[in-house]
Amino acid sequence: MTRKKTAGAPAPSAAAAEAGTLVLERGQRVRLADQLYGQIFEQITDGSLNVGDKLPSEHEICERFGVSRPVVREALLRLRADGLVTAHQGLGTFVSHQPATRLKTFSDVQNVGAYLRAQEVRMALEGDAARLAALRRTDDELRHISDAHAAFVDELERGHVSPEADLAFHASIAQATGNDYYLGVLESIHESISGFMRLTLSLTRTGSRQRAQRVADEHAAILGAIREQDGERARVAMQFHLGQARHRLVDRERD
Repeated sequence: MTRKKTAGAPAPSAAAAEAGTLVLERGQRVRLADQLYGQIFEQITDGSLNVGDKLPSEHEICERFGVSRPVVREALLRLRADGLVTAHQGLGTFVSHQPATRLKTFSDVQNVGAYLRAQEVRMALEGDAARLAALRRTDDELRHISDAHAAFVDELERGHVSPEADLAFHASIAQATGNDYYLGVLESIHESISGFMRLTLSLTRTGSRQRAQRVADEHAAILGAIREQDGERARVAMQFHLGQARHRLVDRERD
């Protein structure tokens, strides 16, 4: 990729100068925009593209990969929405943040675009599910949510937390809404949710103790609001948790 830097931005690294060619595979289940997002994401993660490096123009990317401008625009818009790049009018698009370097060692990184799209759905869906769970939950359902939280924290403290333990906590909240559609929608995007959790939990296992504690505290805040039957606080706590999980994935400063 050809890069320039903004005034005051660091010079591109040697790794950036030697950035590899991106290849999009048509016919794959993952959408082209998500593939493009994932490959640019991976180059930002592994240091082939660093903070201050300039991405090629939309036209250059279209020509290089033989994709339409809407595909390129979608990938770039998502990179901007996730805070990885910043567009400067008349200058171009530049890398502004980098995920944790260790993320490149995980096999799921190419699918991160699809995982983050699923996360957008979760923020709307699970925020409302937490609100309804707080208002409608029975004592048995509260106990189930509390047990799922305790099991998750136990795994987290032992450093072996699994996506299944995290999913169990979220599923127990959806179940407590009394509306099967909430759980049904979560199950319909199960693969993307599991992939997102594998990445974020892998970062948590290999990250700081403070990072793990923040995740546990966010779950505890959701549980506390549901226990006290405060629907609005439960909604805000859930959406905050899912938003923080997203930020922890794309920004190494959130470790």
